[in-house]
Amino acid sequence: MKLWILLLLLPLYSLHSQNFKADISIVQYSAPFTSDSEISLKPFDDFHIYNFCITEKPDIFKKEKIKFLPTVILYNNGKEIVRVESDITLSLPENCKDTILKHIDKLIESKF
Repeated sequence: MKLWILLLLLPLYSLHSQNFKADISIVQYSAPFTSDSEISLKPFDDFHIYNFCITEKPDIFKKEKIKFLPTVILYNNGKEIVRVESDITLSLPENCKDTILKHIDKLIESKF
């Protein structure tokens, strides 16, 4: 019984302990009404990727001070590296993926 409780609570602990920011992580913050404007995170499959919806995890949106939807944030070991926010049209900039990739390249280069 204790094992089941632990297994049920583990995902909650993980999100609240900021594990979604571990290593190199790309997080897309969105909402049901902006899902058409989200980018595909497939190009970032080599890293930790997360999609959070405001209706499911509003506490994370508040803690991360998400003001525009969608927003994509690149984290490295808990630190925010770059934030790409949508504009008034609720669309991310066309160069969103390129911006994230450029910063990932810098992170990887800095490790050597």
